[in-house]
Amino acid sequence: MQINKRELSMGQFVCVLRFASLLFLTVTQSFAADDVNWQPVKGPLMTRWAEEVSPDNFAKEYPRPQMERPEWQSLNGLWDYTIRPKLEPEPTAFDGKILVPFSIESSLSGVMKQVGDANRVWYRRSFEWPERWRGKRAILHFGAIDWQAKVFVNGHEVGTHQGGYTPFSFDITEALQPSGKQTIVVSVWDPTDAGAQPRGKQVAKPGGIWYTSVTGIWQTVWIEPVAATSIASLKILPDIDAGVVHVTAITRGPSENVVVEATATDGKSQIAIATAEAGRSFPLSIPNAKLWTPDAPYLYHLKIALKRNGENVDEVASYLAMRKISLVKDPNGIQRLALNNHPLFQFGPLDQGWWPDGLYTAPTDAALKYDIELMKQLGFNMARKHVKIEPDRWYYWCDTLGLLVWQDMPSGFPTHIEPSKDTGFSRTASEAKDFEGELKEMIDTLYNHPSVVMWVPFNEGWGQYDTQRIVEQIKQYDPSRLVDDASGWTDMNVGDVHDMHNYPRPNSPKSEPGRAVVLGEFGGLGLPIVDHTWQTQHNWGYRSFKTTTELNTAYLDLIEQLHVLEGFRGLSAGVYTQLTDVESEVNGLMTYDRAVLKVDADQVAAANRRIYTEPPPVIKVIVPTCHDEAIQWRYTMKSPPDNWYAADFDDTVWLIGPAGFGTTQTPNTTVRTTWDSTDIWIRRTVELPDNLKLSNPAILIHHDEDAEVYINGHLAIKVTGFNTDYEPVTLDRSCTELLRPGKNTIAVHCHQTTGGQFIDIGIIDVILEDR
Repeated sequence: MQINKRELSMGQFVCVLRFASLLFLTVTQSFAADDVNWQPVKGPLMTRWAEEVSPDNFAKEYPRPQMERPEWQSLNGLWDYTIRPKLEPEPTAFDGKILVPFSIESSLSGVMKQVGDANRVWYRRSFEWPERWRGKRAILHFGAIDWQAKVFVNGHEVGTHQGGYTPFSFDITEALQPSGKQTIVVSVWDPTDAGAQPRGKQVAKPGGIWYTSVTGIWQTVWIEPVAATSIASLKILPDIDAGVVHVTAITRGPSENVVVEATATDGKSQIAIATAEAGRSFPLSIPNAKLWTPDAPYLYHLKIALKRNGENVDEVASYLAMRKISLVKDPNGIQRLALNNHPLFQFGPLDQGWWPDGLYTAPTDAALKYDIELMKQLGFNMARKHVKIEPDRWYYWCDTLGLLVWQDMPSGFPTHIEPSKDTGFSRTASEAKDFEGELKEMIDTLYNHPSVVMWVPFNEGWGQYDTQRIVEQIKQYDPSRLVDDASGWTDMNVGDVHDMHNYPRPNSPKSEPGRAVVLGEFGGLGLPIVDHTWQTQHNWGYRSFKTTTELNTAYLDLIEQLHVLEGFRGLSAGVYTQLTDVESEVNGLMTYDRAVLKVDADQVAAANRRIYTEPPPVIKVIVPTCHDEAIQWRYTMKSPPDNWYAADFDDTVWLIGPAGFGTTQTPNTTVRTTWDSTDIWIRRTVELPDNLKLSNPAILIHHDEDAEVYINGHLAIKVTGFNTDYEPVTLDRSCTELLRPGKNTIAVHCHQTTGGQFIDIGIIDVILEDR
């Protein structure tokens, strides 16, 4: 069958490749009679895709879409498995069958057993090397094995790998038998939370924000034949300002007289071709490039061929996107995240990538795609992939469907647990080597995906160490992307963004001259849905609701507050916790089994999409705070009558003094009137103009501690705890009409228990131009 690839679109070409792979692929799996009766273990909760999973039909999609060859063979399916004490030698007998690539703790593995750090899990299976592949090199690929793996082929050790999230490969040619069955044995040890290695949220005893452990093979296993000289990896770097893409092809095997030829295609039209020596970066001109965006995720087809004396030695299909991620200043001089040189507010959910039946592994490729399609349907343009690295196909769907990705490095927790105020945790040399080695592998693995725009090496100080050095290393290794030094908690004043976490309502750091300010987590609105929870009791969220209507309303109110922060603090991005429920956490927008969407899709999508359009909101001061000027209030520190907040309450006997009220030792405050008792009540009347027309009013409040604010006798907001600076709180829709032309009465009560104390408020309006 001859194919003129240059006359096909990228999508058509990929389809042809897949057809070819099915045409030429000889699946040599053979199952014993009892294998036919395989079934998943009944777990606490299953997805609808679980019914499609069986030993002979799982994961037939090519696992590496950015470097695709037509001939390959999946080794997913039923393997022998056994769990043995860690120090025992290779077993001669096995316990049963496991469905690879599902981890042994998962329902879909057909096993659902814990392994523990005192044991290791062994795998075994046979395959045949097709006759037509004789003379080719045999490359054995593993998508990911958690954590420490040793691989044998026909009794020969072919390699080891340490790291639970990144792919690795071995050339097993010399270990193959001349004919007949070939046997693979894999030995895996995973300490889970007994070790300091990167492991994300896995623990031996799950609960709260910590989830079931994942041990062993959890991504696709496959083999492919390659020539003696072949392409080992690609590096694709777009430069939209210069109108070129830089391509590097790293080869394996003899490279004498070998050149690399790269061909870019736009639909059916070849638009660029260039050649260079193997291993060297060279430019490929993309004139008048169609830029990749979430709204228009345009991908060019890319063919990379190795040639010797004009003849093809090897060839792979790939794709590229012309896009740029950077920081730019908006018209007000505020540093913003930018896509293709234009400010773009990035907003999406925290996506932990867990599945009730597959744990780390999605039941099917369609299930993997569904999550991304839903995020797009809900109007998100970004997802933060939280302390987990996904299979390559997840990022392929983000590239194809148009979803920006902030990529976390899976957290590891060092054995030395006392953090330093200046540098974070310390690590042993071995722990640092494990973390930094897998961090580099993560960047190498995901480098070519245009959807990935931000690296996040640390989350909330979990295992954080040598932050400045780590950030500098990432920036030097990949200067094309932004780096978030630490999402939440322990900012070390390096990297491209200052990231805050705040629950449940959003907040933002103050704008900075050299970094954008972002909200790495907020929300966490919880709602358990009967018959769709991992457990029947003890489910939790940061804030709990009883109905989907209540949850939907609360979500929309939080999104309105993002508009305020975008204008007031220069907020450039937000991450809502979270996309799905996960085990005992029920703060997802949909249930853990993906069966129930808890919010109104149309309303949420409309609210989310309003965030992205330019220009940024304009903030208009309606009532100034004491930070701007000394403003007189009536106040009392003695408990007043019950109707103290009423608009017609007589406060003439109260004292008069300028705001703010508090103690001078309270940080970041302007104290003009001392308040050092447990409670204070303050009132004032403001005159608003007759032509008053408010868009999105919000109360600016600096409170330490609990406070309630009344407008014209009606409760407008109630906040608990304390903050360390003025925060905007958007008025509920029912409260917006409380402010009216003419006189308005504002009444505030603040309660203090310990530490510093302060209260002051103002009112602003957030004007969303052209939205």
